[in-house]
Amino acid sequence: MASNDILPRLSMQPLPPGAEAIARIKAIVGDKGWSNDPAILEMHINDERGLYFGKCALFVRPATADEVAAVVKVCHEGKIAIVPQGGNTSLVGAGVPHGHGGEVLLSLSRMNQIRDIDPLNYTVTVEAGCILANLQNAAASEDRLFPLSLGAEGSCQIGGNISTNAGGVNVLRYGNARELVLGLEVVLPDGQIWDGLKRLRKDNTGYDLKQLFIGGEGTLGIITAAVCKLFPAPKDVQTAFVALRDLDAAIELLADARAASGDRVTSFELICRTPLDFAVRHIEGVTYPIEGDYAEYALFEFSDARVGGGMQEALEKFLESAFENGQVLDAVIAQSEAQRNDLWRIREGVVLAQAFEGASIKHDISVPVSRIPEFIRRANTAAEALIPGVRPVVFGHCGDGNLHYNYHQPQNATSESFVARWSEVKKMVHDIVDDMNGSFSAEHGVGQLKKKDMIRYKSPLELDLMRRFKQAIDPDGIMNPGKIL
Repeated sequence: MASNDILPRLSMQPLPPGAEAIARIKAIVGDKGWSNDPAILEMHINDERGLYFGKCALFVRPATADEVAAVVKVCHEGKIAIVPQGGNTSLVGAGVPHGHGGEVLLSLSRMNQIRDIDPLNYTVTVEAGCILANLQNAAASEDRLFPLSLGAEGSCQIGGNISTNAGGVNVLRYGNARELVLGLEVVLPDGQIWDGLKRLRKDNTGYDLKQLFIGGEGTLGIITAAVCKLFPAPKDVQTAFVALRDLDAAIELLADARAASGDRVTSFELICRTPLDFAVRHIEGVTYPIEGDYAEYALFEFSDARVGGGMQEALEKFLESAFENGQVLDAVIAQSEAQRNDLWRIREGVVLAQAFEGASIKHDISVPVSRIPEFIRRANTAAEALIPGVRPVVFGHCGDGNLHYNYHQPQNATSESFVARWSEVKKMVHDIVDDMNGSFSAEHGVGQLKKKDMIRYKSPLELDLMRRFKQAIDPDGIMNPGKIL
């Protein structure tokens, strides 16, 4: 376990902006590029979960990379802190300013253009403020797929997705945001613009600089544009929802599905009974797709880029085999796009329904895929011993080892008494994850919420290297201070 005492400190502390700096920044972005309207600020200075409530000295929305660079130069000269923000859908407070109100909050929302689509090169060049769903639709208009997909895709922005290395439901087949980026345009903390917008699959010329900014949560620079990979649009998609023999069957089924489909499993979601019950109870349109009281289920898809690509036959044969060897106890296959949407509505519903069941302590963890059953059993047993009657709410991207492993308050407990145990519950779960060589943050990032976990679970050497990078690129510590480190 690392200690704060052995970590190098950044040399400077950001200062609040003076009137002259504020005036200069307003002049750079023009009347449409800043606001002090309380109704507008309310949407940007507080986080989605209601854990963080901030203030800012100025809210700005530059329209170009040059405007971003000019604003950053003013902040660099005055050692003024900047908080970059995308769609403000972070679940760890990464894009929320602190409560002291001395920071410039810089939104990329006006930089929302798709600069270029090259369907023959399978790339798209897009500005950071582009809504993820708009990027998906632009790719589809060229018969291509941009595979990053998550619940907030109607409001989150691609720059924020890249800055947090977002995951989602298609990571098994296509990878995290990190695997989907070929090049970046970044405004550095001194106001220089690094143009790394190359559309190349191969460029073996030294350090891969873009990787510093992907997952950096805006602490090293502001991503203003990106070149992203596209893929053939899927034409044959087959979706199944199955009742599993047990947790071990989920992992066996996933391995067999990859082989049976020619490794064309696009997504593989584990949904346990409690979150399914929550969704049916509270979310309109969600029903039990399978009769019977089963403990674990899987929602998964085979897909191919060819019309009539053989996925239906492959899925049916695969499920026949899974029934025969006892991995699957019951199953349904979507027979239409409407039925497919209904099955995915279940996965969306398990997220939404939690708000109706009282207080929840949430975790976004990953362990090696093969050890998911072991983790769930260990964590469930430890939680019951710690808080009798606690309700584990287990679901997530089983195919890539990422679980949204949550606990809901016992039915006879108060929300206040349950939430008061957040720290000890989190430590219990994260200690198990660490013992299994997993991660305490699989796809949501660190932000403000998990900084103490960085100290507890990262090695002193890892933290030292991170701080050295931060010191080298942002010596004044003005770029999203107080996040990650």
